[in-house]
Amino acid sequence: MAEHFSPAEIAALLESAVAAIRAEVDALPKAVSTFHPAEGEWSINEVIGHLIDSASNNHQRFVRAQFRDDLVFDGYEQDAWVSLQRYSEAPWDELIDLWRNFNLHIARIMQVAPKDERLRKRARHNLDELAWKPIPRDEPATLDYFMSDYVAHLKHHLTQIGVTRA
Repeated sequence: MAEHFSPAEIAALLESAVAAIRAEVDALPKAVSTFHPAEGEWSINEVIGHLIDSASNNHQRFVRAQFRDDLVFDGYEQDAWVSLQRYSEAPWDELIDLWRNFNLHIARIMQVAPKDERLRKRARHNLDELAWKPIPRDEPATLDYFMSDYVAHLKHHLTQIGVTRA
């Protein structure tokens, strides 16, 4: 189960993550941000690219969920998206700026989402497939859980690349 965060806590976590990654990774030489630690593992650039893809997909989900009675959304092929977009070759400043701005926008969406919409239980969902910490399909799910799970997923990857501590 993902940690539960209030909208204000989520916004603060996203904003502090943005500041942390800027401070920690901006000083890295390009060779470090594009280095693959092992066969099949993403470079730092690719992890940030994946987080951009995650932000892009979840932004739409978080908005659309407020107009629906379910939490059923399309998934995406994460490895294929990262490879196709060639994040390893992308300019670092462009990646980090896009990631930063997308997450600040998501933080704003989380803060303004009405409490009743965030906490409304939805019997139909596919968070058993989409969530980083899945919820069984036969248990109700909330948008609030999905938003908190997004932040937990983000924190996981930032810890993975050494920007934050577990």
